[in-house]
Amino acid sequence: MTAETKTELTTVYQVKGMTCGHCEGAVSSEISEIAGVSSVTAVAATGQVTVASEAPLDEAEVRAAVDEAGYELVGQA
Repeated sequence: MTAETKTELTTVYQVKGMTCGHCEGAVSSEISEIAGVSSVTAVAATGQVTVASEAPLDEAEVRAAVDEAGYELVGQA
């Protein structure tokens, strides 16, 4: 039995302004709406957001999603 394995790309972004679990949820929710994103893990304590996707993401799309959530994308960590 063979299973096809998809290669996932993991990118870590630095986000400024997250201070709590609600912040993490808001950022995760917005980024997860980007096409091709399979998972998002935001950590307010470090300001890091780890995004797993099928292909490289357009940083402008990620920036727009973070901005929509009310935070600032600093760039890739």
